[in-house]
Amino acid sequence: MSTSSRFTVAVHILTLMARAGEEPIKSDQMAGSVNTNPVVIRRILCELARAKLITSQTGAGGGSKLARKPNQITLLDVYRIVEGGDVFALHHQPPNRRCFVGSHIGAVLEEVLEEVNLTVERVLAKITIEQVLRSLQAGTRSRKKG
Repeated sequence: MSTSSRFTVAVHILTLMARAGEEPIKSDQMAGSVNTNPVVIRRILCELARAKLITSQTGAGGGSKLARKPNQITLLDVYRIVEGGDVFALHHQPPNRRCFVGSHIGAVLEEVLEEVNLTVERVLAKITIEQVLRSLQAGTRSRKKG
């Protein structure tokens, strides 16, 4: 079982757009920064555009840019758009009901997973794309001093 990196890629490209301001960025430039295939970027861009977080235009001067200010986009917004579900899920097959653990584990884990999801949402709701960009810029300045 693997975890998705769609959320981190989406935050990466939104932060690139925040840094660029009104200058549109092409998907191949984003792909170079993320170090992935432009098709991966374009799929995520489509989702972000449907959610009206970005605008895109084609052509020589085309590219994508933020449709909202970076301080108006939370990481929770991004997470809900590209991941759209819970952090963890119960196994898709029902466990063996004749097993003591199998017959009770679902109820116990549902409580735990609900708490995990609420905690993740609370944390992500507090952080904006603007804060991510500021943290990057602060980190760059501190590395230059050292």
